[in-house]
Amino acid sequence: MRSLTSRIAVFALTALCAAPLSLPNSVAADEPKKDEWVPLFNGKNLDGWTPKITGYEYGDNHADTFRVEDGIIKVRYDKYKEFDGKFGHLFYKDKFSHYRLKVEYRFVGDQCKGGPGWATRNSGVMFHCQNPKTMRKDQEFPVSIEAQFLGGLGKGNRTTNNMCSPGTNIVVDGKLYTPHCKDSKSKTYNGDVWVTAEIEVHGSGTVKHFVEGELVMQYEKPQLDPKDADAKKLIKDDKLLLEEGYISLQAESHPVEFRKVEIKVLKK
Repeated sequence: MRSLTSRIAVFALTALCAAPLSLPNSVAADEPKKDEWVPLFNGKNLDGWTPKITGYEYGDNHADTFRVEDGIIKVRYDKYKEFDGKFGHLFYKDKFSHYRLKVEYRFVGDQCKGGPGWATRNSGVMFHCQNPKTMRKDQEFPVSIEAQFLGGLGKGNRTTNNMCSPGTNIVVDGKLYTPHCKDSKSKTYNGDVWVTAEIEVHGSGTVKHFVEGELVMQYEKPQLDPKDADAKKLIKDDKLLLEEGYISLQAESHPVEFRKVEIKVLKK
């Protein structure tokens, strides 16, 4: 006959094995946890990411524009005859609201033939994006806020992690800001150097831009622009403020690389 201690141990082990396995707060295993950096790019392929290129259906990666090589997301135009306005965006599968996003990027090589002058060493990350499935086939940019990445041109100043607003507006110092772009206070990064850019987004509240850990811009109340035709379709019950949205990486005619895309979900 087993001892009382032995029987208790067997009973406890049986109960433990029978207990259902569950995650705290019903969080899915692959869902980003709060206050922890989670990679959105696995370093191997584009799993979780889908392209939308102007003139093509959502999911059509025209001319292998977005590809993964050497553990890096690369935007390439070697299979293009010319750019011809084919602006591209690579969308992550999930929406986010309150978070800090970190992206390491660099510009390389020469701009694609036919690319607009302003797009030389120009890319970015779009956030609070509309659902890419709702974009028009010939739509150039998603309705969103853009953290604009610019590379130096070898002379003069050219700030990076600026703000641009396709179909949107922001509030700066308590006033509605409607110009398309606003420069940050960053320094200029010339050459094919890796740059770390971050954005801290608090839903429809404050947004902060950082470059190499330094705060370079701050604004608030990202919102739809009722004067923009694409944004107007997204307005419901007269609500303009953007509380959440998708994230996408840009392809604007200059080869660019992204080697790290990480997110830290923040508490509301």
